Amino acid sequence: MTAAASASSLDGRAFLLDAPADAGFEVGGLVVCTDAGGAQVGQIDELGVSAEGRLTGTGTILGELGRDALDARRSHAFPEAAVARAGERAVELVHGDPGSGLQIGTLLGDEGVGARLLAHRFNRHTFWCGQSGSGKTYALGVVLEQLLVNTSLPMVIFDPNADFVRLREQRRLPAGSPAAAHQEALQERDIRILRPASAAPDALRVRFVTLAMRGKAAVLRLDPLTDRAEYNAFMHLDLESGSADADEIIPRLRSLGTAASLALADRVENLRVLDWDIWAGEHEAVTEILDERPDATVLDLGGFGYADESLVVAMAVLDDLWAKRESRRPMLIVIDEAHNLCSPDTDSPLHVAVRERIIQIAAEGRKFGLWLLLSTQRPSKVHPNIISQCDNLALMRMSSPLDLAELADVFGFAPRAMLERSPRFRQGEALFAGGFVAAPTLLKVGDRLTVEGGVDVPVPLR
Repeated sequence: MTAAASASSLDGRAFLLDAPADAGFEVGGLVVCTDAGGAQVGQIDELGVSAEGRLTGTGTILGELGRDALDARRSHAFPEAAVARAGERAVELVHGDPGSGLQIGTLLGDEGVGARLLAHRFNRHTFWCGQSGSGKTYALGVVLEQLLVNTSLPMVIFDPNADFVRLREQRRLPAGSPAAAHQEALQERDIRILRPASAAPDALRVRFVTLAMRGKAAVLRLDPLTDRAEYNAFMHLDLESGSADADEIIPRLRSLGTAASLALADRVENLRVLDWDIWAGEHEAVTEILDERPDATVLDLGGFGYADESLVVAMAVLDDLWAKRESRRPMLIVIDEAHNLCSPDTDSPLHVAVRERIIQIAAEGRKFGLWLLLSTQRPSKVHPNIISQCDNLALMRMSSPLDLAELADVFGFAPRAMLERSPRFRQGEALFAGGFVAAPTLLKVGDRLTVEGGVDVPVPLR
């Protein structure tokens, strides 16, 4: 007779599993361990097969199971307990009531149970990754929509590929769809879409005179030591009292007649900084718009004529948020294709300025209400000092063993065996782990409420 499934726990935190091969257990699955001390819910972290052909594995105890609640603060050790797959009620108690949390999809292997994120735990930094074609950007849109529907957390979205510029456009849903109420809620949200080519009030502009001195120097590629004379001349140039017209800057520099001011004028001309369309002039700057606290502000960074303009926008916004951090006004900073702004390998003055500010926000911003959500295709493309500060992980399909090994090292709360399922994920499937889920969760993301901006271009057929 085949021995039944059993488990043991020495510390009440982790358990060892022994079960028949046909028990139906799987990595990430929830189980109920029952002994004389009561029932507890656990999650299987790893599974293997013994020489005798039985399933062996390890797992984490999530809490004691009551009639109507799961007490995650209590657990107990046991020498032996009977183990069975968690029923629907136990699963619901782990993941929360259907009406709570952010409804983002369904559990893998159990499509009748909704997958939810804990909205209040977005007060931690989040790392989101998946290779091209995994559905990463679409899934991120689902989560941002739910945050807009269910919270009053303002967000600014750095959008390099125009993936979120249609966040105000509703998708057509089937008649009677339960998501229709969410669409109605979205219609009431103040969503600003700022683009380089747009006319006021939706133009994406920056005010040069309000940049920090370091930011202004980065725009002009001035080093305070290497370019001592020019830097000093620039420090003493009074831009506030002069004309708001950028065309006045070079004449004013040349009128000073010093070697340093003339060299600085040449630098401005050679860099063609005054040709950029980014400068606000008499128009409203992006930092002024963010001070109005829209529910979401999408910054379309892909339409500029000069590559450095998008970096200037990022620098202006991040520096301004940091300068005002003592106000402790929460802001979710969403950076899509985060490697564009915080790669460890770029070394231009603007890249360095932006990256160092993001590192500072990652390290210290949480207590001021500045929370990052970084999305990228590969973790190795983002500076490690930023990734290491993230407490939430969203992983979609990723085939690189090196990237998965790096994620396992950084995010110890994500079971390795669950991470290793990532190469087999279908489009839209994901692993969520960390503070914003009750337990590491394998799920399939649901449908968007709004139109995705960056859909793939199809191959033309004859």
